[in-house]
Amino acid sequence: MLFIFDWDGTLIDSKAKITHSMQFAARDMGWEPLADSLIHNIIGLGLPEAILRLYPQATELECAALRDFYAAHFLRLDKEKSSDFFPLVPETLGVLRSQGHLLAIATGKSRKGLDRILGGLNLSDYFDATRCADETASKPHPLMLEQLLAHFNSPVQDAVMIGDTEYDMEMAQRIDMPRIAVSYGAHHIDRLHQYEPALCLDQFDELLSWSRLN
Repeated sequence: MLFIFDWDGTLIDSKAKITHSMQFAARDMGWEPLADSLIHNIIGLGLPEAILRLYPQATELECAALRDFYAAHFLRLDKEKSSDFFPLVPETLGVLRSQGHLLAIATGKSRKGLDRILGGLNLSDYFDATRCADETASKPHPLMLEQLLAHFNSPVQDAVMIGDTEYDMEMAQRIDMPRIAVSYGAHHIDRLHQYEPALCLDQFDELLSWSRLN
């Protein structure tokens, strides 16, 4: 089985870091920072798409400046406090690997950002493949999933997408890929039910019971 994971909000608890970085960046622009809940809504999108969603009236130059401010603040906060896995994530991923499953990442992060974090966690070679928003289409477009399927020559029914946002669920639903929602991430679990996930995880290791049956 090919297990494809979102990163932020699914494996890594980074919601506060993303939220604060965007609010600090807005202050740098001289803008009023947006409410936490508005920023939570864009977690999972590629950064350019997220900024356009938050600030649709911003000019191209303003968007570019905000991206730079955001990246600088995120890097600073990440150095102050490294990214933390949600409970039982490392242990569960280790069991899945030991069982011979393939592990991949489909994320809204940039390639530079994901590689930096994986390197800092000594996981650069841990996942069998990864796709980032700046090298493919941003969620909820399914292109990154299609590319991963092609990379592994895997039929869609032999893969599953695990994520915490509507963008993850919609992306998988568009190509009829099985999908699993987590309840502890950026979007409330009630928002994910409409995409008919095969399972809703309250705790990450519940994935192991599902994997034994599929």
